[in-house]
Amino acid sequence: MKRKGLKITGAIILLILVVYAFLPRYAQRALIYLTVDIDDYKIFNNREVVAADPEPWEKDALYGEVKIPDNWVDSLAQYNTVAYAIIKDSMLFLDEYWMGYSDSSYSNSFSAGKTIVGFSILSAIDHGFIESLDQRVSDFVPEYDNPENKDLRIRDVMTMSSGLNWVESYGGLFNTTTESYYGSNLMSLITGLKVVEEPGKVFKYKSGNTQLLSLVLENATNMTMSDYVSRYFWTPMNAQYDALWSLDKKNGVEKAYCCFNSNAKDFARWGELMLSHGNWNGKQLVSKELMTEALTPATYLVGEDGDPVDYYGYQLWILNYKGMHIPYMRGILGQYVFAIPEKNMVVVRLGEKRSRTYINHHPKDVYTYIDLALELTK
Repeated sequence: MKRKGLKITGAIILLILVVYAFLPRYAQRALIYLTVDIDDYKIFNNREVVAADPEPWEKDALYGEVKIPDNWVDSLAQYNTVAYAIIKDSMLFLDEYWMGYSDSSYSNSFSAGKTIVGFSILSAIDHGFIESLDQRVSDFVPEYDNPENKDLRIRDVMTMSSGLNWVESYGGLFNTTTESYYGSNLMSLITGLKVVEEPGKVFKYKSGNTQLLSLVLENATNMTMSDYVSRYFWTPMNAQYDALWSLDKKNGVEKAYCCFNSNAKDFARWGELMLSHGNWNGKQLVSKELMTEALTPATYLVGEDGDPVDYYGYQLWILNYKGMHIPYMRGILGQYVFAIPEKNMVVVRLGEKRSRTYINHHPKDVYTYIDLALELTK
């Protein structure tokens, strides 16, 4: 009986190995790693986003004196927070770190990186690489010059209303999102998409939109995403550390819809750019007009629930809370950069989890991080 049991076990293992061997490479990698992680830059090839003019934040007079109360620490720990930082009046007010992370530790942006791509498109318009948001995607992506895709506008892609047949799914092994994350041919995935619903009408969040924007930018500027962001943002914004942008393969393309790896204090610079309407130390990195558009909800769209979209602009989320209009960057594991104009404040939270409960299209935990910042700075 024991020998028979060993034979059955061996047969099952052999069958699993045979099935595994015939899986697509991206599915094999997904099975190896099982879940995404904030340290996934270690399993990917990366391209540096160079910080050629680093300058640390000036510190607020209260920096080092204000501490997070114990009752709030428990709230932060609930979702495995690794970093929490506040920039107030353009000065570092507070930053704290947990779980072995520090002010220079890399952490994956996940979808918070979408905002970086959105700002890059706006910058490319300002610099004349792109005519306007109403220019056709097919002007830059020849594969889209077909009856289905030829009228798709950049604006529709920016507002997640492209109508493309990308399926945004995080639970399955065989889906576009999994293939984009663990696969090695993002170009093929993106150029093979088709418009299947009328663009510019319905908001449907799809990571493929952001990846398409990166292809538009690269073809318009003849620069990689990393090089463009380094030249037009990361260096002018005086980022303190080089960032890493994960690629689909060695010398490949950036996983632009995610996977911009940096630290809390440097991520905060994107929030500061929102507060200043695109200006950094007197230099307009994004024109005030376009930045204002980006931070304005696309209410002419409707969500899948049929209600006007008052919670999304150009590749960023918008929260209305306690009378405040708060645009913010958001990643799947609770990567947040909040810009709070009414308080002239930026709040950054990085970590490994976020709430699965939503309040008005926003994860429940976002209110915790904002309330904490309001209490600490009042």
